Amino acid sequence: MSNIEDKDESIIEHIEAFRGMLLKCIASLGIFFIPIFLISPKCLNILIKILIKDNNIALNYFSPIEVFLLQIKLAFVVDIILCFPYMARQVWKFFAPALYENERKFIKSIVFLSTLLFLIGSLFCLFVILPLVINFGLSFSASNINPLLGISNIINLSLWMSLAFGLTFQMPLVVYSLVKSGFVEYETFKNMRPYVIVGILVVAGILTPPDILSQISLFLPAYLLFELGLLFSKVKKEKNE
Repeated sequence: MSNIEDKDESIIEHIEAFRGMLLKCIASLGIFFIPIFLISPKCLNILIKILIKDNNIALNYFSPIEVFLLQIKLAFVVDIILCFPYMARQVWKFFAPALYENERKFIKSIVFLSTLLFLIGSLFCLFVILPLVINFGLSFSASNINPLLGISNIINLSLWMSLAFGLTFQMPLVVYSLVKSGFVEYETFKNMRPYVIVGILVVAGILTPPDILSQISLFLPAYLLFELGLLFSKVKKEKNE
């Protein structure tokens, strides 16, 4: 009877700990959202300058609250990015007691590298890829064809593609982790290259706008990062042999 009671108490303690972790994460988002929202107009202007660069064009909005809603969306995204280290720490503190020491070290390195790769991918998209996509679109303008760019379209495109590139840049980490953990053999990944190429093309077609430049700009880094993950896995395998 006492064993059952101990198990019940243990389950309740875990639920309470999980609840406390969630509340801390949600509270951090709520606390930082208001000051971030207050500076969201400046963040929006900086983002527009990065995307438009030297192009002498203006972005248009088509409803009275369109820009206000964009500021809320942008503030929410920035809020998540800034609070992510704190939230990751809370999640880590919740799961750490159940892990072995070698598992803790591995997950710590994975969390850090994953965050770093996500930031690199998002910044690469913002500063390199999106300006190229916008310039490509503007190249079709002529004396009787004028571009009319909506601010919602541009900002939503930038947020969506930044997310897509951030996730795509996780490719080497995913490949390396799967090989290191033994879930997938190195030779299996090596022989799956044709399927991986097709898969990346499909994902690029889903995550990017329906133009060839955006799709290629996502496909090429994704495939190169897959090969980079294979290379790291090969080096690790040779060291272990």
